[in-house]
Amino acid sequence: MANIVEEIKQPINEEMKLFEQKFYESMQSRVALLDKVTRFIVTTKGKQMRPMFVFLCAKLIGDVNEKTYRGASMIELIHTATLVHDDVVDESFKRRNFFSINALWKNKIAVLVGDFLLSKAVLLSTDHKDYDLLSVISRTIREMSEGELLQLEKARKLDITEDVYYEIIRQKTATLIAACCEIGALSNNADEALAKKMMQFGTYTGMAFQIKDDLFDYLSSNVIGKPVGIDIKEQKMTLPLIHTLKIASETDRKYYFNTIKRYNNDQKRVKELIAFVKSSGGLDYAITVMKDFQQKAKDILNEFPDSQVRESLHKMLDYVIERKF
Repeated sequence: MANIVEEIKQPINEEMKLFEQKFYESMQSRVALLDKVTRFIVTTKGKQMRPMFVFLCAKLIGDVNEKTYRGASMIELIHTATLVHDDVVDESFKRRNFFSINALWKNKIAVLVGDFLLSKAVLLSTDHKDYDLLSVISRTIREMSEGELLQLEKARKLDITEDVYYEIIRQKTATLIAACCEIGALSNNADEALAKKMMQFGTYTGMAFQIKDDLFDYLSSNVIGKPVGIDIKEQKMTLPLIHTLKIASETDRKYYFNTIKRYNNDQKRVKELIAFVKSSGGLDYAITVMKDFQQKAKDILNEFPDSQVRESLHKMLDYVIERKF
């Protein structure tokens, strides 16, 4: 899989190297503690898929310029801030096998660091009068927050329908990938119609990405370090489960709903539910929906002339649904 990521990066290799330096500069401050934390963030970064989307989408319609770098930095600042805040909310002490910020520096510092990163993203746009980018990131932060709160509200009653699920994952996950693609286009002064098309491409990609993440909960071979059945234990209603309960008989629905509500920590009952989802076609259904979103994204890509960049974005779309972590 690492080789695939390197292949995808091929047309933007130089840009990604320069981006790392610019991103680190965008996080610097005069406070020694903050610098220590941000240095840690840079050394424990993931695959940087989101900046890759910004650069690839910019190159699909033009060239990478200083505004593209600023846009990619804004996205990565927002993404990092939300991860830092999420770890506090989820009381999570590990991220990508490293200790999380809140585990090393406690919650108060983690929340403040997250706030600092968000403010840096806003300042980066206002300092350079990139008001079109500011509009995109402001909308993105709002939608991500709304998505998280909608999920929390629905989790209490466990009344998530398929439509509500799509809205949650669109806001929580797809909106940030959509912002990457839109910002890549806007950094090349794309008109409104083209920017919207790239945003739509990112939305479809993000939807497929999140459904793939939700499928990991049912696969014993998953290597993302996430225990099988953890979503059920946390009473998260994802697509395989929502579909299975929708088509189940009244008796089965009541029984398994009870498992999620009252026996979500009973290993035997959780295993039984996972087996039921698989045998009822819940996974197959989710895979079909995921591939449908992937195809919609590919259809948009195919409107552009053939190029190495377009090929990389096609590979990125395949990677999104074939990845093992």
